[in-house]
Amino acid sequence: MFDIDFQRVIDQFIYQPDSPMIFISGIFLFLFLGFSLIYSLLGKADTLRILFVTLFSYFFYYKSSGLFFVLLALVTITDYFIAKALSGVGKGALGKTLVLLSLVLDLGLLVFFKYTNFLGETICTILSSYGFHVPPAITGSYLQGVAWQPRDIFLPVGISFFTFQSLSYTIDVYRGNIKPLSRLLDYAFYVSFFPQLVAGPIVRARDFIPQIRRPLHISNEMFGSGVFFIMAGLFKKAVISDYISVNFVERVFDQPDLYSGVENLLAVYGYTLQIYCDFSGYSDMAIGIALLLGFQFPKNFDSPYKSASITEFWRRWHISLSSWLKDYLYISMGGNRHGKFRQYFNLLMTMLLGGLWHGASLNFILWGGLHGLFLCIDKIWHSICPAASPLTYLPGKKSVSDNINHNRKFPLLLLTALSTLITFHLVAACWVLFRAQSFGIANQVFTQILTQFQPQVFMQWVESYWAVATLMLLGYVLHLLPDSWTDKSRSLIIKMPLLLKALILIILIFIVIQIKSSDVQPFIYFQF
Repeated sequence: MFDIDFQRVIDQFIYQPDSPMIFISGIFLFLFLGFSLIYSLLGKADTLRILFVTLFSYFFYYKSSGLFFVLLALVTITDYFIAKALSGVGKGALGKTLVLLSLVLDLGLLVFFKYTNFLGETICTILSSYGFHVPPAITGSYLQGVAWQPRDIFLPVGISFFTFQSLSYTIDVYRGNIKPLSRLLDYAFYVSFFPQLVAGPIVRARDFIPQIRRPLHISNEMFGSGVFFIMAGLFKKAVISDYISVNFVERVFDQPDLYSGVENLLAVYGYTLQIYCDFSGYSDMAIGIALLLGFQFPKNFDSPYKSASITEFWRRWHISLSSWLKDYLYISMGGNRHGKFRQYFNLLMTMLLGGLWHGASLNFILWGGLHGLFLCIDKIWHSICPAASPLTYLPGKKSVSDNINHNRKFPLLLLTALSTLITFHLVAACWVLFRAQSFGIANQVFTQILTQFQPQVFMQWVESYWAVATLMLLGYVLHLLPDSWTDKSRSLIIKMPLLLKALILIILIFIVIQIKSSDVQPFIYFQF
């Protein structure tokens, strides 16, 4: 009666390198329904519920990276016991040694899996430029003279995220900001919690740990907000980001010289929107799923392309990473406590390392360096000409324009609009380095824009790529809408009956199925 291929069913529970499990894959949606049912039945049994979620999280990571879930367990166990030891030794020499051990273990794993080939190639290039020759008998099979032979090293998904998250725990325990957990299970739950495990946001221990043993309570507002964030993230990722990527952006960045300057510029605008919708879409879904499970994550994106300066952009973009870099790298190097020159140096080094965090490539280092340079210029300009600086955005504050003298409001609003336009194009230009596979490709993109612009091609592009153009326009319009509109939309979803929420979600999934490409597109930040 039922012709079931049991082998195919079993295969769905085995790691498949070509098809990792992500939030928008069918297997995840199916498993999450069963997971949610069991999770709700374990509501009052805290320890069983935490154990169940931890096991599911490890299975989720196994479906994303195979047996590399062992690395996740290794980081969890070592940092848990290091933090326990730190609680009894204070900030003396032993305490510093233990923190250093945590840094070496966590960053050592990150460096090996992510940067071995990059560092080997870079070192060999430098040695070769100075005429050095290293005999193969000494270096083994990976070096031929001074030519690096790349090693086949698999990059575990999300390793940059869970190592940074675990590091923040040991550092905060050392600083005395939090007390170490008394249960290894609770810490394993924190590090492996599947909604944010593979692509963030990077959730701080001090924000998440108090929620672990809190009685499970999912209010109507939390449930409605969760549904809203999941729908918003699904639309951003599977409708806007994937469609404009597969049907336009990838084609141009693969061979920029085959397209006119205006098409290259539109591809830059397209990728600028794509990476935002892709990454913020994942963050939205992570926040939404966590809310459905009774946990609250901080906001990770706050309309970054509304920014009137690079400083403001980094207050709005990937907030969990930028705040992590600020608290654990920038401030640790001295921050702004040792004069202006040291502050600018610290800013530049923080962004260079932030660029390197994104990937083992000179493109990413240059991308980070340019953002660091723009941040320094922004600080200098603001200190020299504070009256000519655009209106400053501060998270959680009302619009500062409300407190501006009426006679100065219009000129400042005009300046802010101009600054926003300039900031957007600086960010978009830097995204070219982020997206291009090489400096050569990036150079081709800029060359086509500057020398082969051909504006008459624009209307032809709109006619040929009308669906892409429509989604790009829709994406930017939705991004630039006032925050109050988003709040009202979320309130509307919260007030809807459960059946209506489910119906809207089903309709959105149907739309995704109709327009998505044949293969599920992995999230961009999975590679980091």
